[in-house]
Amino acid sequence: MSRHSRRKREKATRRSQSQSTTSSENFDEIFDVTDDGPIFEVKTSKVMGRYMVSRKNLKPGDIILSEAPLVIGPCTGCKVQCLGCYKPLESTPSIRCKCGWPLCSSKCRGLGKRFGHTQIECEVLKATKSSNFLDYKNFEKMRPNFNAIVPLRCLLLKETDSWSYQHLMTMETHNEIRRNIPELWQTNQSTVVDRIRRDWGLKEYSQEEIHSICGILEVNSFEIGQQGVNIRGLYPSAFLMSHDCVPNTNHIDEEGTFRLTVRASTRIEPGEMITLSYAYTLQSTLKRREHLLENKFFECQCRRCSDPTELGTFTSALICPKCKDGFVLSSNPLDSEADWTCVNKKCPGYKITSKSMQLLLEKITQEVDNIDCNDVIAMETFLKKYRNVLHPTHYINLSVKLSLSQLYGRSNGFLIDELSDEVLIRKQEICEEIIKIFNVIEPGFTRLRGVTLYEMHAPLMVLLTRQFERHCTKSELRSKLKKVLKCLNEASVILSYEPESSPEGMMGVAAKDALIRIRDWEKILGRF
Repeated sequence: MSRHSRRKREKATRRSQSQSTTSSENFDEIFDVTDDGPIFEVKTSKVMGRYMVSRKNLKPGDIILSEAPLVIGPCTGCKVQCLGCYKPLESTPSIRCKCGWPLCSSKCRGLGKRFGHTQIECEVLKATKSSNFLDYKNFEKMRPNFNAIVPLRCLLLKETDSWSYQHLMTMETHNEIRRNIPELWQTNQSTVVDRIRRDWGLKEYSQEEIHSICGILEVNSFEIGQQGVNIRGLYPSAFLMSHDCVPNTNHIDEEGTFRLTVRASTRIEPGEMITLSYAYTLQSTLKRREHLLENKFFECQCRRCSDPTELGTFTSALICPKCKDGFVLSSNPLDSEADWTCVNKKCPGYKITSKSMQLLLEKITQEVDNIDCNDVIAMETFLKKYRNVLHPTHYINLSVKLSLSQLYGRSNGFLIDELSDEVLIRKQEICEEIIKIFNVIEPGFTRLRGVTLYEMHAPLMVLLTRQFERHCTKSELRSKLKKVLKCLNEASVILSYEPESSPEGMMGVAAKDALIRIRDWEKILGRF
């Protein structure tokens, strides 16, 4: 997003916030009742609107809600895909529905299903001759047509499921803000509103109604999907969770049913807000806030965003080129144009403008993007090259290290049993560094922590085996075995909540199997 566009969006956001009417905070609704009472309730306030708070003491792993979607379908800007199961179609599909839209197969499991290509949708798309606008010879030209599918499905709920339609129409639209962002409003006008009303001739739906649905989807939908499927969905109550850059929940969606399950990732006390992150946590404050402003239309001011050190993780910090020991941080992280300065008191003084800093990071990011995703040597070379520029836990470094944590032990030439002790220790240290950061920005039972804990057990176990063969002391072996067990125990619990068919779910099964095998090690050690 350009600086000009960002400033216009910031002004639109502030104008909308200043026009909000004052209302006292109050209890609004109560949801998800268990045997011992409601799990959460919804409050309202003038700043946050509706938001979710816990009514119970929740432990990591506790289910907060589990619900089917109101509507699902292709994301804005998606690739050409099957309208039934949403499988991406890489080449011209040989199968077309009778309405003229692409399918993966005449026996697609999503044909005629509520959360697939329904009969009424098919009839509407056929009657409106919508396929006349699909150029099967040019996939790029076809893509914008998919922008209107989910809005159409929302509109069709008026006839097929009036309760769901009325419920989704209570969701926030941010029309006042979005209307003042010409590029966004015009994109929706041309690819959704005009598509439905002018091209498809469905003029029974007003422009304002369709724009509102576009806003509802942009503000409240979840990105979901498994096995290469990437779609969006609206859910009855999950949208009420507030954003925080250090969330206390995680969620999964089930393949096929698209049911969304939200669990506590940390302990949550009664009265505490239930949160999730609308942005990728492994990003800098500048990037997260830009994403939230561009996609969710608000400026985050959470604890992490307000702290130049990002709660001591230094995921945005640069190394000072003058003193070499200091860290260069934003002088005001809530201002995207604030200067960045060295915070080392012994430094003779170093300052860089936000624009220059962003240009530097864009150049470095482009260099990372050009690295082959399986090239271990190139990644290590990159880390070495920028060791005096980026803080070791800068988000760009962390993204590279996250890849390395999984490549060491899995990629050709770096299989786990082939690694030297030195490389095994390198993998272990990378995992430990990542876990230390995740303990702050994604604490508790979170997917990335579970995966990294599983990855960390492998070098520990191989090193333990080799030390056993070298006749290491019994106490040393037990100490190291205890560390392996700790990694696997937590990883198996965290990843047990993932869909079984997902890579993380299969990793969870592998962790449980590894725990069983390690029990044999305990028996062996007990004999000595």
